[in-house]
Amino acid sequence: MRLLVCGGAGFIGSTFVRQRVREFGDEVVVLDKLTYAGREENLKDVADDPGFRFVHGAIEDARAVAAAMEGSRPVEAVVNFAAETHVDRSIAEPDAFVKTHALGTYVLLEAARERSVRYVQVSTDEVYGSIEEGSFTEESPLRPSSPYSATKTGADLLVQSYFHTFGLEALICRGSNNYGPYQYPEKLIPLMILNALHGDALPVYGDGMQVRNWIHATDFARAIGHVLEHGEPGEVYNAGGPDECPNMEVVRRIVQYAGAEESLIEHVTDRPGHDRRYSLSSQKARALGWEPRVRFAEGLEQTVAWYRANRWWWEPIRSGDYRAYYERQYGRALA
Repeated sequence: MRLLVCGGAGFIGSTFVRQRVREFGDEVVVLDKLTYAGREENLKDVADDPGFRFVHGAIEDARAVAAAMEGSRPVEAVVNFAAETHVDRSIAEPDAFVKTHALGTYVLLEAARERSVRYVQVSTDEVYGSIEEGSFTEESPLRPSSPYSATKTGADLLVQSYFHTFGLEALICRGSNNYGPYQYPEKLIPLMILNALHGDALPVYGDGMQVRNWIHATDFARAIGHVLEHGEPGEVYNAGGPDECPNMEVVRRIVQYAGAEESLIEHVTDRPGHDRRYSLSSQKARALGWEPRVRFAEGLEQTVAWYRANRWWWEPIRSGDYRAYYERQYGRALA
């Protein structure tokens, strides 16, 4: 299959690209504007593959999208990972989230409609809001609580409108909290891993008892590919992880795996509108034949080991722009 993967230089997008090139032999064009979290280093393992092509550009740029979709061999499907993803940044700078999620999704949908190609929107469990018990299904009401989740919700609704109004073969795949190698260290797990390895404070929001349904990025990437190949146009498919875990327990496990001290854990003021618990029912995706493979304890330990062994990947981030961001966010310097 010939795919256009938008945002393919990011964490989950690059995981998907590596899978599709290595395991499925797909031809892949990546379109990415290489913001702070999109890095060509994430694609170095497939950069020399003859079926791989990289286009530097934004999804809100119609000319860049056209150049990526056409080329010498037009693509057969579009998978859109391109997104601003960090909730804290959406609170501080919501305009970037509106531009990427609303305008960018619209440009991609128009391009897919013009060329009659299949389209998969990669979304998030955060569009449902928080749930005290039980799990969200694809029929649950959408109740976003941050500029990030609100703009992702808007993008999902736009995608569904293109199926209903124009008959576009459009699908949505919503994942729970992802973790694994290549995740930018603004998110909980890589932030805590790198801080623990360096002996820095581990800042935990509020009481740390926010519960997340963790899924390894390779499992979510596999779910997206399965929905791409087997999903029904117009449908939404949830892909949740096999395990739930409160943030405090996640941090304690990272401390253990990193050989750090629990005294590094420090509770900080909770962020505004922080959802208490996410949980996805994945029965619909499982009915298609997908199953998560990586249990959280095993995957987390492997992830800590990956960051420990791949200083080349994170050192430029930790020594550069991220250092300034961390100091602004938490009021202290990294070691």
